[in-house]
Amino acid sequence: MGPAKRGRLPLRILPFAVPLRPLVVLSHLRWDFVYQRPQHVLSRLAATRPVFVIEEPVHSEGEPHWERQRPASGVTVLRPHTPLHEGGFTDGQLQAMRPLVDELAREVGACDVWVYTPLAVSLIDALDAQTVVYDCMDELSAFDHAPPQLLEREQLLLDRADLVFTGGPSLYRAKKDRHADVHCFTSSVDAAHFGQARPEAPALDEPEDQRALPHPRLGFFGVIDERLDANLVGALAEAHPEWQIVMVGPVVKIDPATLPQAANIHWLGGRTYDELPPYLAGWDVCLLPFARNRSTEFISPTKTLEYMAAERPIVSTPITDVAEPYGDIVYLGDTPEAFIQACEAALKASPKQREANVADMRAVLAKTSWDTTARRMAVLLDGTSCGAASGDAPDASSSHPAAALTPEASGAAR
Repeated sequence: MGPAKRGRLPLRILPFAVPLRPLVVLSHLRWDFVYQRPQHVLSRLAATRPVFVIEEPVHSEGEPHWERQRPASGVTVLRPHTPLHEGGFTDGQLQAMRPLVDELAREVGACDVWVYTPLAVSLIDALDAQTVVYDCMDELSAFDHAPPQLLEREQLLLDRADLVFTGGPSLYRAKKDRHADVHCFTSSVDAAHFGQARPEAPALDEPEDQRALPHPRLGFFGVIDERLDANLVGALAEAHPEWQIVMVGPVVKIDPATLPQAANIHWLGGRTYDELPPYLAGWDVCLLPFARNRSTEFISPTKTLEYMAAERPIVSTPITDVAEPYGDIVYLGDTPEAFIQACEAALKASPKQREANVADMRAVLAKTSWDTTARRMAVLLDGTSCGAASGDAPDASSSHPAAALTPEASGAAR
């Protein structure tokens, strides 16, 4: 059901009586790993339709079976257990999973399919898929240990998809000529959640493992993998032993023993979404110390806006999707020396400079939210999936059912 077979027709408001089909999601990311774009979007979409998230399989002896979880209202996470020891959506695992997906297809009937990983593209054939959305939030082929068949499977997915969403402008530019209906949805922010860490907000209880650290503190939260410039972190700590470098996040795909060690570098491990604001509230500068390599060429870090919501100075390497839209707000450094100087400038900024910087941050945040992003995605999804039957697609107005997507309605974590 490729783009040449179905298009979105002129917009109008659909009546509330139009049923919204179940949404089946194929994801390489665990729901309980790091709370990010998929959880924000899908928990909001679940306010108006049942959402079933199929994760990568795990090993379990015996017959293949589903492990079901309900992490949010309207969201069912399906973790396949198979007797295979292979990790990810390998050909062997896809074959082992097929009876489970056949079973799910009988349960949900006609559905829309939302795909995060091209490696699972063959599972679409087992479902009664009406509309297929490819939400491309990362260039997975650029990551370390990417399966060689990923690019081929992505082309199959692009041929099959009705809509393509990208996680940032760099990815949009890379995909816009490969499909007829590509839309850029830069990851947004839950401003109220991270706004708890604003300097003027009521004080939060500081985490025990950060409480005793002296200031200034320069912090990062997120997945720690090949995208992080570990040498830059080491250089930062070495240049200013009086600075405390706080690194919050799980270490994946790299050996923790390769990370720089120093008395003023603190690798604290992963934390839940709810635990992040208290750490952030104790930082003087927020860091985006990304490496400049193929794995970061297309990234659009969600934490940029999360840091902005906390109204803290931000220092980053010149990643395209940070430098282009936010270069007048974020301090940038393209070498270790320049990055260190940017951190020094952020710490020395005058009250007037900080006030102007915060005003710019607030202007950015006023234009975006996860509620708005999910609502706009839903309008496109429902317009494509319902257009063939109704003759029209929905208007992105408050009358559309997707306008009811709110944190309270969706049960999204806060």
